[in-house]
Amino acid sequence: MTYWVKILYERKEYVVNFERVHAFCYERNGRVTFWLPDSAIPIVINPQSNLEDYQKVLNYLECVTELELNYSHWVKIIYEKNEYIINLDCISSFCHEPNGRITFWLPDATIPIIISSLSNPESYQKVVKYVEKATGYFLS
Repeated sequence: MTYWVKILYERKEYVVNFERVHAFCYERNGRVTFWLPDSAIPIVINPQSNLEDYQKVLNYLECVTELELNYSHWVKIIYEKNEYIINLDCISSFCHEPNGRITFWLPDATIPIIISSLSNPESYQKVVKYVEKATGYFLS
């Protein structure tokens, strides 16, 4: 399934396949950021200045997070006061530290996400279960 959308950003028109976008970030001020596939270019959509495109992003996120899709594993993670919605199937590596923290890097954005069982227990368990199911390795 492809999910192409046209986004206007900084006076440029982008046509993006959202199926290839691996992570979205909601900020407290309402902005949504995503990174163009195969690049580190962030697109920041502000609902006050671009409500139409903002709604396109929300519609897509509702589609992938509400429906259980067999080909992707989306998880919501609160990290550094922002909410990230990430397709774990697109993560290439996970690092489990002796103190229990798990680090992984957002594809295209190269941003590290660091979670622990204390600060974010629900997301932490989702990531642990995903790693175990997808790789067969247990994080201990």
